Amino acid sequence: MRACLWRRCNFRSHECLRPFSVSPVKHERVDVARLLSQQTEANGVDVHGWVRSLRRQKKVAFVAVGDGTTLESVQAVLKPEDAAQLSTGAAVRLTGSWKASKGSKQSHELQVTQVAILGANDAEHNPLQPKYQTPEYLRTIPHLRPRIPANALLLRLRSQVIASLTHFFNQQGFVQTHTPIITSSDCEGAGEVFTVSSNAAKDSEQRLKPGDQAQVEHFFRTNKYLTVSAQLHLEALAQAVDKVWTLSPTFRAERSDTPRHLSEFYMLEAELCFTNDLSDVMTVVENMLVAVASDLLSSHTGAELLKARESSQAEHESPTDSLTAADLKARWTGLASGAWPRITYAHAIHLLQTAVTTSSATFAFEPSYEVGLQAEHERWLAATVGEGQRPVFVTDYPAAQKPFYMAPSPTSSESSGGDEHSTVACFDLLVSELCELAGGSLREHRVQELQVAMQGKGVEGGGLEWYQDLRRYGSVPHGGFGLGFDRLICYLSGVGNVRDVVAFPRWVGRCEC
Repeated sequence: MRACLWRRCNFRSHECLRPFSVSPVKHERVDVARLLSQQTEANGVDVHGWVRSLRRQKKVAFVAVGDGTTLESVQAVLKPEDAAQLSTGAAVRLTGSWKASKGSKQSHELQVTQVAILGANDAEHNPLQPKYQTPEYLRTIPHLRPRIPANALLLRLRSQVIASLTHFFNQQGFVQTHTPIITSSDCEGAGEVFTVSSNAAKDSEQRLKPGDQAQVEHFFRTNKYLTVSAQLHLEALAQAVDKVWTLSPTFRAERSDTPRHLSEFYMLEAELCFTNDLSDVMTVVENMLVAVASDLLSSHTGAELLKARESSQAEHESPTDSLTAADLKARWTGLASGAWPRITYAHAIHLLQTAVTTSSATFAFEPSYEVGLQAEHERWLAATVGEGQRPVFVTDYPAAQKPFYMAPSPTSSESSGGDEHSTVACFDLLVSELCELAGGSLREHRVQELQVAMQGKGVEGGGLEWYQDLRRYGSVPHGGFGLGFDRLICYLSGVGNVRDVVAFPRWVGRCEC
C-alpha cells in the first residue's frame, strides 16, 4: 500500500486535508550501452531489451540481451528455471545486480533475480533467424529487418548525421523549413513524376465524359504531383530569410533498378541569397560534410561502424564487400580533410579522353563532351582526381545537359543560350563507388533570361508562373544545392546498396509495406 502525506489547506475559509501519494521506490532502468560502459558494481538494475542468444546448462543459463543502443549485448546469468520460457527474439525485462564477471569475454555481467517476459516470440516461425540471411531476403521483411543489430546501428547513424547537419546549419545562420510534398510542377522537367489522385476518383460518376472517354476527376482540379525536389519552394522561402535548408522526402518514377536508385528518398537541400559566386555554394557543401565526418570520427557510432566492418571481414574469408575498416575510416578522414579538388567539366572530359588515349583506362562508353559523364566516368574521376578518398567537384556543365533554372557560367556567352558550347554555373559532387552525391548551381534570377531558358527546355506554362513571379518582385542573385541523404548514409556506412540503409525502401516494382 502506498504511503500518503496529508497537507492542510484553506479554500474559501473551509479547511480541508489534501492527499499526496508517494510512488514506491523503483529500480533504475539503464540502457545496454550505458550499462556496458559502467565498470563499477551496482544493485537494483533493470535492463529492457530483446533476447539475442540463449544458452541453458544444468545449473545456470546465459542470456545475451540487446536493446539497439549498441552492437554489443549484456550477458545475463539466470537460474535454468527462470530461462525456461525464454526464446531468441523475446522482449524481456531483467532485474538484478551488475557484478564483475568470472568469465574472460566480458568484464561484468548481470546476475538476474527477476525475469519478466514483455513480448513473447514465436521463434520457430519468425522470419528473422539467428543465422546469416541475405540482404535480398531481408528486403522482403522491412518491418522486421531493423531489429538486426547492424541495421539498428544504421538507424543510429542516420540520427547522428541529422543531428550534425542541424547543428551545422544552425551555426551558419540557415533557417530550417518544411516544403510541400504535393506540387504543381516537375522541378527537373524530366517528366518522371508520380501523379496524385484521390480514392474517390476511381468511382466518380464524373469519370465518363461525352464521347465515352474516361477521365479522372482531379482532387486539386488539375494535375498535381509528388515532389521531385524542394528547390523551387526553397527559393521562395530564401527570399524571406536569406538562407534556408530542409531535409524532406522526394519521389521519382524512374525505372532505374540499380543499387543507387530509389523511388522514394530523402533530399537535403539548401538555398542562399546574395551570392553570384558558385564557390560560395560549394564551400557550404564542403564545410557541411567536413562537420559531419568530423563528428562521426569522434563518435561512439563511428567506432561501432568500424568494429562491425572488422567483424564482418573476419567472419567471411572471401567477402563480397572488399571495403575494410581501414578503408572506411580513410573515407571519413578524406571527407573531414576539406580542400577537395574542383575541376571543370571540360577538364574532366580531357582527363578521361587522355586516359583512353594513353591506355591507362578503358570505358564501355567513350568520353564525349556532348554525351556527358557516365557512371563509370564519374567513378574514375573520384578514384583518380580524388584519389579514392576525397570528393571531387565537377563544375560548369554544358547548358544542354542541365535544367532550365541554372544561371550561365561567368565565362559563358549569356546572349546566345542556344550555343552548344555554353555552360551553366553548376557543380556535381562525385565520390567513390556511389558517383554523384550532390549537385548545385547558381539560379537564373532574371525574369527575361529565365523565360528564354524555360522556352528552350519546353517547360513554359507548366504551372511555374509563380516561380517566374519570384524574379519580378525583388529578386536577388542566389544559389543552392541538393544532396542525396540516403546516398550519404551509404557512403558513410560503407553499405553498397541504398536499399539497405533505408528502413522501408521503395523502388520500381517493390513497395513491401
